[in-house]
This record gives sequence, structure tokens and C-alpha cells, in this order.
Amino acid sequence: MKIHVGSGTGTGPTTLAAFDSALNDVGIANYNLLLLSSVIPPQTDVTIHDGRISEAMPGTWGDRLYVVMAEQRTDTAGEEVWAGVGWVQDPETGRGLFVEHEGHSESKVRDDIRKTLGALMETRKVDFGPIHMQVVGTTCTDEPACAMVVAVYQASDWRNGAHLMEEGE
Repeated sequence: MKIHVGSGTGTGPTTLAAFDSALNDVGIANYNLLLLSSVIPPQTDVTIHDGRISEAMPGTWGDRLYVVMAEQRTDTAGEEVWAGVGWVQDPETGRGLFVEHEGHSESKVRDDIRKTLGALMETRKVDFGPIHMQVVGTTCTDEPACAMVVAVYQASDWRNGAHLMEEGE
């Protein structure tokens, strides 16, 4: 299985429009998002994209997209918004954990990711090795702003619920 991680930012006349603009920047605006908890299945390859991940995504308009997502919005001029997804993976089995954090400073988001992943591994009494993360931010200027990081597991259509991302893609 492949999980694609991408990030984006957006602005718009409302915070919801800024959120949609960030979805478009990532490349997933035309899907219906289904939020997942943060467990990475065994034998998974996590692929990081610089920004847009739409080229890697199968499916068509309105399909379901299973994601772990961090997003932060603001309409306060001068305020920063930051979002991040962090993960750890067992190098032998590929199983692991994602966490998502949002905030108003890059350092806070990165620190929260490290602390949370450390605690999750401690709770499970596992050590999956080094922490990886993708973090993005922007500052609200004239219009509301949104920062977003998304880990996409798979897409499925509505006709028969078939998964559009097969194992090994």
C-alpha cells in the first residue's frame, strides 16, 4: 500500500473558502474526504510530495478519499496558521502511526508532533524509529487563510464502493 502526503495553503473571502483553496492547492478539492484515525497498516510506503498530490490520485469528481488531515484556518490579519502531519514506521514491517497537529507557530506544531508520537509509541511499548513530518504554514493578510497537510490512504467510488488505489500502487 502507498500513502501519499501532500501540503498546501489557500486564501479566500471566508475561512471555508480558504479551506477549499488549500484543498485545491494540495490537489484533492474534488473528492469527498473521510477522516481516519492515525494507524499506518503493515507493508505501507509513505510517499512525500512537495505540495500537490493530484497527479498520484486516482478517481474522479466526488469519489471518497480516505485521509489523515491537519488544517488550521484564520481570518485575523497578521496571524500565522500552521499544519503538520508526523509519522513513525517500523522499518521492517512498515506498520506505524500518524499524528496531526495545527497551531499558530511552526515550532509549536513540530514540538506537538514530536511529543505526541513519542507518547503514542510509549503507550504501545514500541519504538518505530525516527520521526518524519511534513509541516506547512502561511500568514493571513488581506483574506482569510488556511494551511493544510494531508496523508491520503485511498480513494473509492460510489457506484460499488470499489477501491481505486490497489495494494502496491
